[in-house]
Amino acid sequence: MNHRLYTPAVKAVSWLGLPLLLAALALPASAAEPVTPTPTAKRPKICLVLSGGGARGAAHVGVLKVLEEYRVPIDCIAGTSMGSLVGAAYASGTTVPEMDQIMASITTELLFKEKPPRAEQSMRRKADDYKPFFGPEIGIKDGNISLGKGIVTGVQLETVLRQLSRIKGYQDFDKLPIPFRAVATDLVNGKAVVFKDGELANVMRASMSVPGAVAPAEFDGMMLVDGMLTSNLPVDAARAMGADIVIAVNVGTPLLKRDELNGIGGVLGQMLSILTEQNVQASLESLKPDDILITPELEGVATGDFDDLKKIAPLGEPAARKVAERLARLSIPAAEYAALRERQMIAVVPDTRPVNEIRFENLALVNPKSVRVHMETKPGEPIDQAKLDMDMRRIYGTGDFEHVNYRYLEDSGTRILAVDAVEKSWGPDSLRFGLGLSSDFAGDALYNLLVSYRKRWINQLGAEWRTDLQLGSTTSLGSEFYQPLTASGAFFVAPGAFLQRTTAPIYQDDKRLATIDRKTARVTLDLGANLYEYGSLRLGVLAGKVKREVDTGTLPFPVNSDTITLGAYNARLLLDQLDSVHFPREGWKADLSYLKSDTALGADDPYKKWEVGGIFVHSFGEHTFNVSAGAGDITGSKLSPAYDQFSWGGFLKLSGLATGQLIGENLKYGRAMYYHRLSRSSIFEGAYGGISLETAKMSHPAVPGNRDDWIRAASVFVAADTPLGPTYLGYGQTQDGPSSFYFYLGRPF
Repeated sequence: MNHRLYTPAVKAVSWLGLPLLLAALALPASAAEPVTPTPTAKRPKICLVLSGGGARGAAHVGVLKVLEEYRVPIDCIAGTSMGSLVGAAYASGTTVPEMDQIMASITTELLFKEKPPRAEQSMRRKADDYKPFFGPEIGIKDGNISLGKGIVTGVQLETVLRQLSRIKGYQDFDKLPIPFRAVATDLVNGKAVVFKDGELANVMRASMSVPGAVAPAEFDGMMLVDGMLTSNLPVDAARAMGADIVIAVNVGTPLLKRDELNGIGGVLGQMLSILTEQNVQASLESLKPDDILITPELEGVATGDFDDLKKIAPLGEPAARKVAERLARLSIPAAEYAALRERQMIAVVPDTRPVNEIRFENLALVNPKSVRVHMETKPGEPIDQAKLDMDMRRIYGTGDFEHVNYRYLEDSGTRILAVDAVEKSWGPDSLRFGLGLSSDFAGDALYNLLVSYRKRWINQLGAEWRTDLQLGSTTSLGSEFYQPLTASGAFFVAPGAFLQRTTAPIYQDDKRLATIDRKTARVTLDLGANLYEYGSLRLGVLAGKVKREVDTGTLPFPVNSDTITLGAYNARLLLDQLDSVHFPREGWKADLSYLKSDTALGADDPYKKWEVGGIFVHSFGEHTFNVSAGAGDITGSKLSPAYDQFSWGGFLKLSGLATGQLIGENLKYGRAMYYHRLSRSSIFEGAYGGISLETAKMSHPAVPGNRDDWIRAASVFVAADTPLGPTYLGYGQTQDGPSSFYFYLGRPF
C-alpha cells in the first residue's frame, strides 16, 4: 500500500479503522446489462487482486459492485492489508449488503477502545482514571525501559474481523467459496508471507498490522506486520494460484510532494511510502496484456479519511467503468453467473456448541484462576459470540497482557476453548506520568507533576506494590502494597505509607488573608472487598502526624503549630458505574466515607467525620445531563480539627470563587450540568460546550464571620479531551459575589 501517512496517530486511525470501509456501500437492486461475450471452449481463470490503502480502500467496494453488475466471475482473490479484509470477507461468502449491515454500527472510536466498557472494569483499574495520567504506559523489565509494540494491540479489531468472516475456525483457503490468499511481512527477515490457510480473522489482522500503529501478530514463531512492505499489490500471489487474467485494483497513495514533507511525521510517512511504491511498481510491471488495472481517482483522499467513507466508496465505480468494455468481454451468461454466486454465498450456521474446557495458554506470571474470573463464558454453556468477544476485551483490560485471542481445539472428543493471553513482553512492572494545571487568571495557578511506579504480580495471588510521587502545588509520596487474599481477588489487605505537603488559602469573605502550610505523615492498614465491577469497600486504621504553620500573610486568630498525633478508624464504600471520568455520558457514582479519630489509637483530637456524594449522568443523543450532590459533617469534638476540615470553591464547585475559598465543619452542595458534544474524535472523547448551576453551604466556617448560608453560582465552559488529558476553559459567576475565568488541564470535579 502506497499510502499517505501524516503522523503516527493518522496511521493508527487509518489501519484500525480499516473495517469501516466495508460498510460504505450496498449493491443496487438492478444492474446494467453487459455485452454478452462470444462463448469459448474454456473460460479463463480470473483472479481479483486488491491492494492496501487505508480509508482509500473503500473504493474496493465500489469496484466489487461493478464487477457484479457486469457478471464478471471471480475465481480467486489475493489481497494485502485493506485488500485482504475486503477480499477475505468476499471470499468467505459475505455479500456486499451483508458487509453493510455488519458495519453499520461500527465507528473508529469503537475500534480504538480495546478495553472493555469502563463500567465493567475492576475498581482498582478505574481508580487510575482519577489521576491525571497521560501518554502510554512504559514497561520496566530487568532494569530496562520499553514501550508497547504498537499504539493498539488489535484486540477489538479482531472482534470486527470475526464478524466480517462468515467462516470460523482454521481453514484451507483453497476450500473457501472463493480461493483466497493474504500477504503479510515477516518483520524479522523482511520477506513476504503468503497465507494459504489459517483462521481468517487472524490472517486479516496480520496482513494489516502497520508497524508502530498496530502491534505485530505472532504466527508460528514469526512476528508479522503489514504486507504493504513487501507486496502491496500481490499480483504474484494471484499468478501462483493459476490466474489466467488478473484484475488488479490499486488504491495506494502517491508520494508526497516536496512542499508536503513537513515535520518528522511527513518524512517517516514518505519513507514508508517509498518502500511500498517500489514493490507496487514491480507488480504493475508484471501485468500482462490481458490483465486489467483499475486505479480509482482518489485525489485529496488520505488514508485516515474515515469520516468520509460514504463519499470514498463510490469512487471505485467510475474507475471500474472506464474499463467496462474489457470487463464485458469477461462476462458470463446470467444463469451461469447466478449459479456461481449461489455456490459462493454459502449459508453458515454459527457454531454455538459448548466447550468442555477453557484453557489458558503460556501464562508465566499471571495466575490462570485470576483470568478466569473475568470470563462470562463457561464450560457446558452454548457459545455466545458477543459475550466471548467481550471476555477477550475484559481480560485485556486488566492491564496484564499485550494481546488476547482465542481458538478452539479438539482433543479425543473434548472441545477446548484455548485463550491465548500474551503477557506483556515489556512488563510486568510499569511507569506512568501525569500532569495537572489550573489557573483562575487572577494570581492563583496550581500545577502538579505525577510519576507512578507499579510492580505487578509479585506472587501468584497477584500482589502489587505501587508508589506515586507528586511534585508541585501539592508534594506527596505514597506507597501501598496491595495483596489479594484469593486468586479471584474478592478480598484483599493493603498496608501503606503516605507523606504530603500542601498549602491552603485562608479567606475572609473574598479577601485572601494568608496561606497555611500543612505537613502530614501517616501509615494505613486496610482490609477490603472488591464488589466485582461495581466498586470496593475498605475498612482500616491509620496513625500519623500532622503539623500546620502560617506560610504567608497573617490571620486574626491563632494557629496551633504543634505537631498533632493522628489515630483513627476509617471506612470507605466507593461504587462507580460511570462510562467515563473525564466526560461521563452515562452512569452513576456513589462515595461514602467515615472516619473516627480515637484517643485509644493515640489521637490527640477525638472526633467523627463523615462524607457522602453521588453523581448521576444520562444522555439524549449528544446532549448530556450530569447531576451531583453531597454532604459532610464533623462532630464529637469541642475543638474542631482545623487540619481535617472540608474545603470548597472554584470551577464547578461554586464557580467564581477561588479554589478552596470556603473552609468549615459542615458542607452541603449540589450541581446540575448540561454539556453538548460539539465534535467526535477517533481516539479521544471529543469536544464539548456546557453550562452548570451550582449551590453550596459551608456551616461553622473556619474563619469567624464568613458566610454560612447557601451560595449560588453558574458557569459556562468549553472543553476537549486531549493527549495530555481533559482541558477546560470556563467562566464562573457567584450570585451577588465574585466572578472568574478558569483554565484547567485535568479533571476539575
